[in-house]
Amino acid sequence: MYSKFNSIACAQKAFDDLPVKNTHSWNTIISAYSQMGRFVSAHNLFDKIPEPNLVSYNCLISSLRNHGFYRESMSVFRRMQEQYNFVFMDEFTFVSVVGSCACLGALELLRQVHGVALVIGMKFNIALYNALIDAYGKCGNTNNAFLVFNQMVERDVVSWTSMVVAYAKASRLEDAYWVFNQMPIKNTVSWSALIAGFAQNGRGDEALDLFVQMQEEGIFQPNAFTYVSVLSACADLALHDRGKLLHGCIIRRINDESEKINVFLFNALIDMYCKCGDMKSARTVFEGMPENDIVSWNSLITGFAQNGNGNESLALFKRMTEASVKPNHVTFLGVLSACSHTGLLHEGLQILDSIVKDYDVIPRSDHYTILIDLLGRKNRLMEAIELIDRAPNYNELNRVGMWGALLGACRIHGNLELACRASAALFELEPQNAARHVMLSNIYAAAGKWDDARQVRARMEKEGLMKEVAYSWVEVRNSRHQFVAKDRFHWEMEEICDLLDKLADQMKDAGYLSYDLIE
Repeated sequence: MYSKFNSIACAQKAFDDLPVKNTHSWNTIISAYSQMGRFVSAHNLFDKIPEPNLVSYNCLISSLRNHGFYRESMSVFRRMQEQYNFVFMDEFTFVSVVGSCACLGALELLRQVHGVALVIGMKFNIALYNALIDAYGKCGNTNNAFLVFNQMVERDVVSWTSMVVAYAKASRLEDAYWVFNQMPIKNTVSWSALIAGFAQNGRGDEALDLFVQMQEEGIFQPNAFTYVSVLSACADLALHDRGKLLHGCIIRRINDESEKINVFLFNALIDMYCKCGDMKSARTVFEGMPENDIVSWNSLITGFAQNGNGNESLALFKRMTEASVKPNHVTFLGVLSACSHTGLLHEGLQILDSIVKDYDVIPRSDHYTILIDLLGRKNRLMEAIELIDRAPNYNELNRVGMWGALLGACRIHGNLELACRASAALFELEPQNAARHVMLSNIYAAAGKWDDARQVRARMEKEGLMKEVAYSWVEVRNSRHQFVAKDRFHWEMEEICDLLDKLADQMKDAGYLSYDLIE
């Protein structure tokens, strides 16, 4: 009773007053400490128990797993096996251990635990099957997840949804959609899982279409998780009007149902507005939050930096530190980007030095890449080379960004010698990246070295490398219009060209230099 009221001191006093303590007494007090997350006390009591049984171990294993201590949970499980000198577990142990394997991505250990459960003849119910499907999905083994799914005589909505999530996590979206369509009963969670899968795999258009379909069916109302996924799709596609419409829907629903917007929704809104360039709305959402977490601060700092408001980004970082919020590596990516976009080289170098010294954060290759880009903008290319040389000994692939930033700076400033050195490093690290070859060819051409430029293009042709075509889009009345270079296939191309002609005439009449805008 005392432990259920979180009165652990009284529970301990009652335990101490027991003249005779049996295993159930020990398990009860250990469970009380474990459920409160006081694992040091729980472990100390566990070490004193005369004869721990399966329930004793399950208390610790499940509580550690529920509090996110997955490795510690597995350590207790191994200790249990060592004590009994044979594999010993029941359904409760199995669910907890499988859950820990899932969160650790420990596929081999998961297979072993699954195999042992089969060997000892454990009877599988829906809960155990669902735990296995979820675990195999989180470990990236969708084939085993589907084998388990097929073995089930009876399935519930959790079984189907777990299979959808497994396929979505593995980027097998067509399979996820197929399973979703086979579901006899759907709910908000299953809809949200499929929408999130498409949004997280860069297929935002389809995620938004699914959201519209969900609303049109009118059976299930979107929850916070659904809105976060849809806002993420709007952010990736820069669909400002659609995102603003969703913001209004969220506010109306909150007002109707007397709920509160959770921190994840707030952060998704900030991210969406930042990526759509609406920093005024992003700041308004930020200031309206009951409490800002590290993600909120990072989103707004990065948003200001990416939208060219470097000074606002740095001011917000100062405000963050004054509020005693500890920055992380993402914070410094935003702050260094602000320095780069604002041209604050001295401040950027100071921040790089202070990352470890003042904030105990280990700088990553991305931090160095931003500073190399900043040095490149200032045409201080030799210092950029020196920074690459003295960067920590990262995996060579992590240096791609550094060399890429240097090559971009060489193109701007026409430094052919360093461009050759940077491109040689890049060709070795990512030989199939056609964009690097194109950039080197353009650098040669700008320097008048046409033979070298042709040789680079010939090498690309020989190796079958083609640069991915870039495209841009604009949102008009909730419709997205997409264009690629020299595009003539848009259904309103004739009207677009007519308008450009009129704009060109107006520019000419206003005294601007005349250019042939349209071929």
